[in-house]
Amino acid sequence: MTPQDPVPPAAPRRLRLSIGAAVVLALVVLSAAVGLGILRGQAAPAESVPLVDAGTTSPAPSGELYVHVLGAVESPGLYVLDLDARLVDAIAAAGGTTPDADLAAVNLARVLTDGEQIVVPVVGARGESPGAAAPSDDRVDLNTADQAALETLPRIGPALAERIIAWRDENGRFQSVDDLLAVPGIGEKLLEGIRDGARV
Repeated sequence: MTPQDPVPPAAPRRLRLSIGAAVVLALVVLSAAVGLGILRGQAAPAESVPLVDAGTTSPAPSGELYVHVLGAVESPGLYVLDLDARLVDAIAAAGGTTPDADLAAVNLARVLTDGEQIVVPVVGARGESPGAAAPSDDRVDLNTADQAALETLPRIGPALAERIIAWRDENGRFQSVDDLLAVPGIGEKLLEGIRDGARV
């Protein structure tokens, strides 16, 4: 029986070995779980990026305005310009003026407004002062008339004509003849005398 004495100690070694393997395996699994947990914890902020509340911010302006250019220009048509564009920019977009354009009848420095129509008149086309309306309508167009044309209106002298042009340059086109009431020096009584001879 003596040669068989070494056999019993072998079983505890196997048992120790399998316990050790189980411990190592458990540590590997635990490390993997902790690693995944850390990765998930790091990824979480990227998944929860705060969105801008549409109710608290106003949409940015498109940055464009549309103008319709007609008359004595090389390429009449509809053009899209920057928001701060002036009348000279609209004429340039339309290819410039034709040789017979009456530039004295328009203010090239005027700031444009979205949706407006620009008419560059031709010199002497109507046989009347620049800035008057079309041949079938001899009323003065408040949006295109120069100082001389405005002075043809009843009780409008050089000072009031200059004020009308200054208001137009600062505020854009007149939307109606009644807008003349916003011009300093023009009241209801004066407006009534002008109304039949003016248009927009």
